[in-house]
Amino acid sequence: MKISIGSDHGGFNLKQEVIAYLKEQGHTVLDKGCNSVDSVHYPIYANLVCEDMQNGNCDYGILICTTGFGMCMCANKHNGIRSATVRSVDEAYLTRSHNDCNVLCLGAKYTSIKEAKDIINTFLTTPFAGGRHQIRVDMIKDLEEK
Repeated sequence: MKISIGSDHGGFNLKQEVIAYLKEQGHTVLDKGCNSVDSVHYPIYANLVCEDMQNGNCDYGILICTTGFGMCMCANKHNGIRSATVRSVDEAYLTRSHNDCNVLCLGAKYTSIKEAKDIINTFLTTPFAGGRHQIRVDMIKDLEEK
């Protein structure tokens, strides 16, 4: 799989560990920054990852900031993006299978690298269930057209 990933300064260290892990797993990683722990504005990096998603340059996106919330709010402003801040394997499973989530947001302050690996594995391997959930995802898509 091809994964586009971005972080702000608060998520930089976890992002670096996640990138190494994704590469170990054989995934192609598009690192959109940031490139250090120096203070930056998270919307810049959320936008870059979401643009990769919208342009078909990747299969999924991962965004990391201190809480995961800022990145998630920014990502959800983009058409076609369904992002969620996830703190557990169960949430990763549900947001993929029920919501067809395509951008995973992690909070570095609350997520260890072990937890991140487990969450990412679940996120990347859980298929969308479709069915009644497709109706709901279509309702979300309809909101984008307004």
